Amino acid sequence: MNVYESCPVFENETYLLRLVEDRDVDDLLKVYSDEKAVPFFNGDNCHGDDFHYTTRERMQQAVAFWKEAYQNGWFVRWVIVDKRTGEAIGTIENFHRDADDFFANCALLRLDLRSDYETADEIVSILSPALVPSFQIFGCDKIASKAIPAATERRKAFERLGFTASPHKLVGSDGTQYGDYFVLFK
Repeated sequence: MNVYESCPVFENETYLLRLVEDRDVDDLLKVYSDEKAVPFFNGDNCHGDDFHYTTRERMQQAVAFWKEAYQNGWFVRWVIVDKRTGEAIGTIENFHRDADDFFANCALLRLDLRSDYETADEIVSILSPALVPSFQIFGCDKIASKAIPAATERRKAFERLGFTASPHKLVGSDGTQYGDYFVLFK
């Protein structure tokens, strides 16, 4: 299966994960303008983007770039829809990463959530449907995601999902080293 030819949809009773679309801009602006949420977003190796977007125009540009990235096979950006409200409450970015560090042959997962969803129970529910399939989709032997020390609920969720804190640093394209990663092995 080539994820860049046919993007799977994941869901459970509460959440739907599907490819991001233009219609998500207004809901996602609530996520990316949420000052409580922004510190938990992973901008490692993203050329200085902090993912704090405060205008509809900037959010439209981000969605357009995410769609272009998908078309070019760089990464997949799924929107997270809360089935209870019908709102997009965040995104998951995922891609296969090959590098000359510990995080080679890895699916690198970035989770951006509105702050009122940043609880261990919600994160477990959001990620559960997509984790196991990610090993096959991205042809990897591990999944890594960042959780800074202040992200206590996210860290609890990762531990409940079987991730362990990694002592290894992710090395960016410019040589910058990034920490606070959790890893789930196949």
